[in-house]
Amino acid sequence: MKKYLLLFTGLGILLTSCNNDDDANLPANVVVQNFMWRAMNLWYFWQGEVPNLADNKFSTNQEYNDFLEASPDPLTFYESIQFSEDRFSFSGEDYTTLVNGLNGISKSNGLEFGLVRFGSGDDIFGYVRYIIPGSNAASKDIDRGDIFTRVNGQQLTGNNYRALLFGDNEDYTLGMATISGNEITDNDDQVSLTKLEGLTENPVLVSTTLDISGKKIGYIMYNGFTRGFDEELNDAFGQFVTDNVTELVLDMRYNPGGSVNSSRLLASMIYGTNTNDLYIKQRWNDKIQNQLSATQLEDRFAATTNDGTPINTLNLSKVYVIATNSSASASELVMNGLAPYVDVVHIGETTRGKNEFSITMVDDPGNDYIYNKSREGSINPENRWAIQPLVGRNENADGFSDYTDGLAPDIVLEEDYGNLGVLGDVNEPLLARAIQEITGVTNKRAFAVPQMTGKVIIGSEMQKPGKDNMFLDKPITLNFR
Repeated sequence: MKKYLLLFTGLGILLTSCNNDDDANLPANVVVQNFMWRAMNLWYFWQGEVPNLADNKFSTNQEYNDFLEASPDPLTFYESIQFSEDRFSFSGEDYTTLVNGLNGISKSNGLEFGLVRFGSGDDIFGYVRYIIPGSNAASKDIDRGDIFTRVNGQQLTGNNYRALLFGDNEDYTLGMATISGNEITDNDDQVSLTKLEGLTENPVLVSTTLDISGKKIGYIMYNGFTRGFDEELNDAFGQFVTDNVTELVLDMRYNPGGSVNSSRLLASMIYGTNTNDLYIKQRWNDKIQNQLSATQLEDRFAATTNDGTPINTLNLSKVYVIATNSSASASELVMNGLAPYVDVVHIGETTRGKNEFSITMVDDPGNDYIYNKSREGSINPENRWAIQPLVGRNENADGFSDYTDGLAPDIVLEEDYGNLGVLGDVNEPLLARAIQEITGVTNKRAFAVPQMTGKVIIGSEMQKPGKDNMFLDKPITLNFR
């Protein structure tokens, strides 16, 4: 019996269910836990390695109910059924917030920043990475490279930054600072910001062609694999083709990931549109893997976008990628998927190391718990929780997927918080280093002695609903036993 499944987080999913769960005797106080357990028991990548998810864990309904009731808090329960090495599965109390976040829509003031610890104590400073166009922050006197140390008059620390910057407060005021050498000094400047609903971010922040030493170099700053902007991404590469670009710098230093299909399209824009070449291959848990044919598990390079637009490709044999510890999931997937075909020159830092993909699950047993926008009327109205569990891993054409420790750079270069530069400008240090590698010419102005570097504790992208999620959006034919 064949079922048609469209695994797409955040948009429509078609799945004919063969779920025969009988929850007639389920206590009312464990509706959320029941949904979480059943969904994880079927789909979770490490289901076979988690004793609490074992198919033979319970011999009676009462044992099952007792197990669910032992953890009244859904968050605690969800953690209790995860594999010990799982760093990325998460949940949310309202599925609409998660779904919107995965589509680049969130409540935000448009300030994208990183937080870094400084000094000998627990103090933290923030540095502005970029401002989302059209946002509240875009109308304020704040820009890339600005430094802040206080929020509403309080010094940022490891204990309070979440509440001050990522809490329920819609408004906050930043206290600004300056960097001189390796010293940070507060000043009297303040910037007040307001989080607004429905901010949509175009992930193609910068796209430009540089003509340096007789070489046409394309530079693109791509900040998220958001399916709704695939056409804009393809248009940017169309301009590169028109400009006769022969070298490409792909900047994903702040890109936390997103759509697997968008990563496939981007890889095709770089490498080529030969649909016979394997891009990646999925590996699921044994329950799901055994239901899928070899062709169903494979993603090949694309000749067109989902809208049918021909892919604009540069047909490159080498690409220069700027990536850092803030680069994750689909960003790493592009680098790994291209590696068998293209010389990927990685400039920056070791990436985060997220090599599993996920799908959004809600309390809709008739659809095997897979979120489907067209089935929102079938989701249990008493349970709006969603989970985003890791359900599989992607291998490249060489069978490689083991980068849980991240992808190490070929050229190590950290961002200098005292000299961040302008994105897309030839003097911005990481871009300048890529240009040096391409042309052999050193930009001495760009490589001043670093004033201040340090590991980012967290970036603002990690507090968005989608976080560093990598999700599937492809049709799969599933043969249920």
